[in-house]
Amino acid sequence: MTVFQAIVLGIVQGLAEFLPVSSSAHLTLAPFFFGWKDPGLAFDVALHFGTLVALLWYFRVEWIELTVSSLRIVRTRRVETAHEKRAVFLVVATIPGGIAGKLLNDYAETTFRSPLLIACTLSIMGVLLWSVDRWAARVRSIEEMTLRDAVLIGLAQVCALIPGVSRSGSTITAGRALNLDRPSAARFSFLMSMPITFAAVAVKMPEAIRVEGFSTPLLAGVFAAFISSWLAITVLLRFISRHSFGVFALYRVLLAAAVVGTIVARR
Repeated sequence: MTVFQAIVLGIVQGLAEFLPVSSSAHLTLAPFFFGWKDPGLAFDVALHFGTLVALLWYFRVEWIELTVSSLRIVRTRRVETAHEKRAVFLVVATIPGGIAGKLLNDYAETTFRSPLLIACTLSIMGVLLWSVDRWAARVRSIEEMTLRDAVLIGLAQVCALIPGVSRSGSTITAGRALNLDRPSAARFSFLMSMPITFAAVAVKMPEAIRVEGFSTPLLAGVFAAFISSWLAITVLLRFISRHSFGVFALYRVLLAAAVVGTIVARR
C-alpha cells in the first residue's frame, strides 16, 4: 500500500465514521472502485485509532466527567446524577455490540465485505434513516434517556457489523425512533462508539502492525483519520442542529446505485 492510498483511506474512514454513511462500507468500496488491493479488516481497524483519539479529544470534558462518575458509582454503589446514569447507559449499550463482534468476527472479515451486500444495506438503511428522521418526534433530550433506550440503541449497534449499515447510522436511527432530538441522538451515538472502537483497536491493531509494521503508510492513514474524524464530528453536530439527515439518506441510495452499476459494468 502506498502513502497516498493510506491517506485516502484514512480520510474516508474519518469522515464516514461519524457521518451516517458507513465507514466500513467506504473502506471496502474504495479499493473496489479504484482497483486497489483490499488492505483487510485489520488495517481498517488500525485507522480507527485516529478516530478514537479524535473522539476522546473532542469530548474530553464529558469523558472526564463520565470517568469520575464511574469511579463514584464503584465507590458508593449508587447511581444518582445525570452523568452517573449516562455512564451506566454507555456500558449497557456497548454490551450487545461487544458480544456480537466476538461471535461474528470471521463473517465481518469475509462474507460481510461483499460489494453487492453493501449496496443492499446502504440503500435499505438510507430509506430507514430518512423515514425515521422524517416522522419521529423530536421531544426528548439526552438527559431524558432511560435504561430501555440504552438497551435498544445498543442492539441497533449490532447491525453495524455488516458494512453499509453504519454504526452511527443505526444508532442515530434508533435514537430518533425513540424520539430523541437529532443532536442528542448523534451525541449519544458518538459517545457509545468509544468503548467498541477501543476494543476493536486493541484486538486488531497488533495484527495490523505485524502486517504493516510502523510503516509510513500506516502512520499517514491514522493521522488522516484523526483530522477527518475531528472535522466530521464538528460539521455533523452543527449541521443537524438546523437540518435533517435526508442528505445522508440520499447519498447512501446514490452510492448503492453506483456500486450496482459498477458491478454490472464489470460483468
